[in-house]
Amino acid sequence: MKKILITGLTLMALFKGYSQVAADSSAYKSKKLKIDEINLVSSYYKQDGDNSAVTGGIGTEELTDISNTIDVKMIKYNQKGKKQTFDVEVGIDRYTSASSDRIDMQANSSASSEDVRFYPSLSYSVEDEAKGITLSAGLSSSTEFDYQSFGGNIGYARKTKDRNGEFVARFQTFLDQVKIIKPTELRTSGGYDTEARNTFALSLSYSQIVNKNLQVMLLADVITQQGYLSLPFHRVYFAGETLARQELLPDNRLKIPLAVRASYFLGDNVIIRGYYRYYTDDWKLSSHTVNLEIPVKLSAFFSVSPFYRYYTQTKTKYFEEYGVHTAASEFYTSNFDLSTFNSNFFGTGIKITPLKGVFGIQKLHTLEMRYGHYTRTTQMVSNIISISLKYK
Repeated sequence: MKKILITGLTLMALFKGYSQVAADSSAYKSKKLKIDEINLVSSYYKQDGDNSAVTGGIGTEELTDISNTIDVKMIKYNQKGKKQTFDVEVGIDRYTSASSDRIDMQANSSASSEDVRFYPSLSYSVEDEAKGITLSAGLSSSTEFDYQSFGGNIGYARKTKDRNGEFVARFQTFLDQVKIIKPTELRTSGGYDTEARNTFALSLSYSQIVNKNLQVMLLADVITQQGYLSLPFHRVYFAGETLARQELLPDNRLKIPLAVRASYFLGDNVIIRGYYRYYTDDWKLSSHTVNLEIPVKLSAFFSVSPFYRYYTQTKTKYFEEYGVHTAASEFYTSNFDLSTFNSNFFGTGIKITPLKGVFGIQKLHTLEMRYGHYTRTTQMVSNIISISLKYK
């Protein structure tokens, strides 16, 4: 937790220095690129459980993760009066994992026992405000010891004539390289090969302001994956065998999530936000998600947002617990993320928007803190706390 707070306070000092020299914002459409918004999010996550896939579905799942991201949004108007938005985001995670440390079955011996993930992204959009049309594109990457990912996306959005509705289409691709780190007893050489994993996703949504109190959004995705979809250091123990095998899953997967989101405004101080998602794929895994959040404005500068999420899924046809798989299994995993389980996630958020700015910095106008507690029927538990600051 100290690392999170130190990062936040350091960047607040930078924000304060910037606010003293930032140009005064005005109503005219500036043709010079200017910073519109800066967001900083820091979080601390900790989990534990007894169903690690690294040791065949048994053993510790203890993990901690410290995450810090900074997002800078800049805008300008071109010669044709179209709004251009540039968004630069950089994130760094540092995690330690007791389960990954069992790849070599010896404490502090595995390359993945602790790691740092670095994930920058850049996006650009141009909006014709008169026609209500927005075009966008973006690039991203994610790097850690055993995984390298490069992503790209393009998007199209169009508002209805009355501006009460909007259709959005987005296509994304992720081209990944997985380093094949096998369990120590299954290695035949000292080096690591790599395998490709590619993901392609089409996302469609339509949002509508029904009336002054109700807003609704419909969402649909089609996601396809090809390549190496297993995790190479996941062990699987077959019935009657003492020597582990390496997890083996098909080299393609089709996922289809469908969702609806709604926000209902109860006067000026209470919002009810609901969300439901149904998911299915060709590995025969299906799930339902229900989420409810109720932000309550207690004063002009302070609000709380209690939330609750219930999730339930049925297992993929390739999952069995430790020592259950047989020779009849063409594909096999003991990863409990692919098992049948129910989970509950609940907590609350606190948002502060002081009139004179957070810590007296006028442009640092929002401080938000969130805490969540997660449990699932496989006995895994986790806690997450996050702090976000918005400079605008």
